[in-house]
Amino acid sequence: MFDIEYKGGNTVVIATKKSKLVTDPKLSLVGLKDLEPKGMVSLSTEPRFEVPSAEATLAIEGPGEYEVGDFSIRGIPARRHIDTEGFGSTAYRIEVGDVRIALIGNIDPKLNDEQLEEIGVVDIVILPVGGGGYTLDATAAAHLVRQIDAKVVVPVHYADKALKYEVPQDELEVFHKELGGDIETVDKLKVKAASSLPLVSTIYKLARG
Repeated sequence: MFDIEYKGGNTVVIATKKSKLVTDPKLSLVGLKDLEPKGMVSLSTEPRFEVPSAEATLAIEGPGEYEVGDFSIRGIPARRHIDTEGFGSTAYRIEVGDVRIALIGNIDPKLNDEQLEEIGVVDIVILPVGGGGYTLDATAAAHLVRQIDAKVVVPVHYADKALKYEVPQDELEVFHKELGGDIETVDKLKVKAASSLPLVSTIYKLARG
C-alpha cells in the first residue's frame, strides 16, 4: 500500500509505510520552496531538477536499475523536446509491490519501440500535460498515455495560479477533453494493490499539498 501526493510542477511524493520517494524536488523553479529529500529517494528526470542532499537515501538522475527500500526503479534515456541530439531526460519505471508506475518528464512525445518496451506494461502513468512549448501538451500527453495503456493517469505540470512557470501552462481540463474518460479529484491517490485500481481509464487530479 502506498500514497501518491502532488507538490506542484513535476514534483510528486510516493510513500509506503517504510520508504519515501520524491520526483524532481527543485520546486524553486516554479516559485515554491525546494523540497528537501531528507530520508527519501530523490528521483530527477533532469539533473537541473535535483536538490542535492547528503541526507537523501539515494539520489538518482539518470538511466540504470536501482533497488532501494520498497522501490524497484529503472531509468530509461529520453530525448527532451528541445534536444537536437542526445538524451537530456530520463523516464522511469517504478515498481511498488505489484503496482507498476511510469514517470515521464519534459520529453519529446515520440518514444521509440525500445523505450516503450523498457517502460513495459504499467498501471499508473505520471506525466506533465501543460504544453506551452515547455513540456508535453494535451494532445501529445494523451497520445503517450494511449501508447503506454495505463488505466490510471496522474497529470502534473499544468496551470496553477500559485505557481510561476517559465511559460504559461494549459488548464488540466484541456488534457481531460483530449484524453476523455473519468476524472476524480482527491487529496492524494491511495493505492492498496494493482487489483484495487480502476479497470477503465481514470484521471486523478491530486490536490497540491
